[in-house]
Amino acid sequence: MISESQITEYNNRLASIGLALQNTEEGLCLTDGELSIMADFREMLPRLKQSNLQREMLVKAARIKGQEMPQTLVDATAGFGEDSLILAAAGFQVRLYEFDEIIAALLQDCMERARQIPELADAVSRMDLICGDSVQGMKQLDYKPDIVLLDPMFPARQKSALIKKKFQLIQRLESPCSTEEELLEAAQVADPKRIVIKRPLKGPYLAGKKPSYSLEGKAIRYDCFIFARN
Repeated sequence: MISESQITEYNNRLASIGLALQNTEEGLCLTDGELSIMADFREMLPRLKQSNLQREMLVKAARIKGQEMPQTLVDATAGFGEDSLILAAAGFQVRLYEFDEIIAALLQDCMERARQIPELADAVSRMDLICGDSVQGMKQLDYKPDIVLLDPMFPARQKSALIKKKFQLIQRLESPCSTEEELLEAAQVADPKRIVIKRPLKGPYLAGKKPSYSLEGKAIRYDCFIFARN
């Protein structure tokens, strides 16, 4: 649980950009005094039904056919953890890296609340959150993950003006300093069997690297790199 002293420490840093963390009855949230945003896995419950999970394009992109579960996956750009939750619910063992300590605090609080919800507890038990730089983390792993997932932040596509404004709260936080090239290189150093990159449908390839193949949806594309281990 995030302690009050930690929240106070974070808020001292956030004051300069007009933001603050607040503990509410619902959970920890980030606010500018008017708008607020929090991570909440309960909103994901309809997507976590087994019949729905099998149709999730992310699960199809990540799963290695012919290999038993749990397959190990590193989510190098966790954000609010929705993708990791879907993968964990589908049976993957997921290590999440989140660079920004404020987003990590919101996600940690979300995961702690989710552990108390029977429909979410099993999936969250397969999620391990690390607050830190995934570029360094992937270079220092003591195991070889089966899959690495990369989802560099790209502009919000939501039509709702309110959703866009809430998203702006997150954008006001400091962004990771690593480049696309550094992120992809670190993922390769981790020596996975597969790298999956989430991109806008019409967006460019990450670091200009063409994947082995892509899976396309209505707004999202998953670029998949396949590697053969010795």
